[in-house]
Amino acid sequence: MWGFLIAMISGLLMSVQGVFNTGVTKQSGTWLANCFVQLTGFLVCVGLYLFLEMGKVPVKSLFDVDKKYMLLGGVIGAFITFTVVYSMTTLGPAKAVLAIVISQVLAAYLIELLGLFGVDKVPFSWVKMLGLAMAVIGLCIFKWEI
Repeated sequence: MWGFLIAMISGLLMSVQGVFNTGVTKQSGTWLANCFVQLTGFLVCVGLYLFLEMGKVPVKSLFDVDKKYMLLGGVIGAFITFTVVYSMTTLGPAKAVLAIVISQVLAAYLIELLGLFGVDKVPFSWVKMLGLAMAVIGLCIFKWEI
């Protein structure tokens, strides 16, 4: 139950953040706004680390991560911010978020199906594919202007 609640809060925050970032980008520049977003996120994370985890989780544990490519999350985050801002600017917040969520579900399902990045492999499910197809149909209906 808590997982779904936290996921819903995450979706809410991502949508609000996307609108905020798009507004800042319109008044500055794409990569300047992205720098500010990443910098302020970094400062918040450092503050929370110092307050909640310092002394419990050593900084050197980052360098002990087995699969070093997994440290690229921040790099990916910079491009996530860019693509969210661009899609919200061109599609509007609702259509952009719907398309983003559908692509997230598709990518996550493929990661699970193929067992990529150390994730446990799951068997193929036609029911899940039907759900994904329904989401795509929903996006088409949502996009349809009457």
